[in-house]
Amino acid sequence: MDYATWITVASICALGAVSPGPSLAVVMRHALNGGRRNGCIAAISHSLGIGLYALLCISGLAVLITASPLLFKSFQWAGAAYLLWLGIKGLRSKPAEPGKLAPATTGSSAGRDGFLVVFLNPKVAVFFIALFSQVIGPGTPWLERGIYVATAWFLDFAWYLLVAIMVTHPRWLGALQKHGVWIDRAFGVILILLATRLVIETLRQG
Repeated sequence: MDYATWITVASICALGAVSPGPSLAVVMRHALNGGRRNGCIAAISHSLGIGLYALLCISGLAVLITASPLLFKSFQWAGAAYLLWLGIKGLRSKPAEPGKLAPATTGSSAGRDGFLVVFLNPKVAVFFIALFSQVIGPGTPWLERGIYVATAWFLDFAWYLLVAIMVTHPRWLGALQKHGVWIDRAFGVILILLATRLVIETLRQG
């Protein structure tokens, strides 16, 4: 494997991981409302979704998603609906009773949301197909392909795990949780706007 090529792939994957979007909102929400454990669960399940898409792409299976307009649109509509549902949940967040924290999220919901926010986004497949098509050919060894998949998975895992740990740091956790309801509502607005943009893009595609 060419080291410079791997650095390029790793850099692009890192930029993709840290770019703000619904994934960041989901991990932060579960970290703030469910604690570090749930934030880490959301981060791990999110990275598993990324790893799965990367694996599908190097296997050629993800091409089926992007090659079939009906399947691609089905994923887009499902993803938009899921983001809208998460956004509405955030907007409906209510202030906690005096002296109490906001209702905590569960580990199962953190795992579900972390994975589905990736899995229901077909643009992740498009991203990896565009990236890997530049560095992987028919003769590329499976070990090298596996390294690319592991790189994409690890960078996503490391970033969102860091996010979960940072937002639950005792230094600012109390202040963030104190304003948790407004953070939830802000995330809700962001997710609804992202869902709306996805719907508009889907309709424009015909």
